[in-house]
Amino acid sequence: MSENSESPERHEIGRTVELSSEPTEVYRILPDTKVVKVGGQSVMDRGRAALYPLVDEIAACAKDHHILIGAGGGTRARHAYAVGLDLELPTGVMARLGGAVPMQNARMLQMLLAKHGGIFILHEDFEKLPLYFMIGGIPVISGMPPHEYWEKPMAGTRIPQNRTDAGVFLAAEALGCDMAYFAKDERGLFTADPKKDPGAEFIPEITVSELMKRDLDDLIIERVVFTYLSRAIHCRAIHVFNGLERGNLTRALNGEHVGTIIRAD
Repeated sequence: MSENSESPERHEIGRTVELSSEPTEVYRILPDTKVVKVGGQSVMDRGRAALYPLVDEIAACAKDHHILIGAGGGTRARHAYAVGLDLELPTGVMARLGGAVPMQNARMLQMLLAKHGGIFILHEDFEKLPLYFMIGGIPVISGMPPHEYWEKPMAGTRIPQNRTDAGVFLAAEALGCDMAYFAKDERGLFTADPKKDPGAEFIPEITVSELMKRDLDDLIIERVVFTYLSRAIHCRAIHVFNGLERGNLTRALNGEHVGTIIRAD
C-alpha cells in the first residue's frame, strides 16, 4: 500500500468520530446577540429618507440589546452579477465581485452609526465581538459570507447561492442565537410579490416544510437560507419585517411578532 493511500481503518475511524460528535451539546457563544440584516435594495438603495430613521432606531435599540448588523448588497450587487454573467466569470469570482457592494454598504452604515458606537468589522474580527459589545459598540459587517473564491457552484446558474441573507443567518447560527432578523421593505412573506400582485396573501407564520411544499415563485429571503434553517442547531427561526416602518425593529427585538416568522420544523 502506498504512503498516500488511506486504509479502510482510517475511513472507519473518521466515520466513528463523526457519529460520536452528533449527540453532544453545542456551546452557545453569544446567544443574546440580535443579528439584524439591513436590506440593500429594500433599505440602503432608498437613501436618506429610508435609512436615517432606521439608523436612529438601531442606535436606540442598542441601549438594550447587543446588536450585530449585517449589510445587504442591493441593486449595485445585482448589476455586478449581470456584468459577471456576461463576461462568463466563474461562481467564485462572482461571489468575490458581489461581496464588494455589501462591504461598501456596511462601511456607510458604520459611518452613520459612528456617533452611536458603530464599528465596521471584517469577518476575521468576528471573535472580537464580545469586546465590542462590552464597550457599547454596534458592530457592522458585510452580510456576504466569506466564501468568495470557494463558493460552491449551483446547477443552472453561476450566481452564488450564498449571498447576504445567507451570511447573516449563518452568523446568527454561529453565535448560538435563537432567531435572525431581516429588515426589508415589505411586511414579510407573501404568496407572491405584493409589488406586482395586489392579490398576494400575507403569511404571518409558517414552517420550512410548509413553505417548501408551497413552492412559491417569489420568496423574500434567499432560498438557501431555508435549507440552513432546517439544519440549524440553534437559530431555529427567522423574523422578516418592514424596516421602513418606524418601531418595527424595536418591537421585533423585544419579542413582538411584527412580520413573518419562519420556523424550522
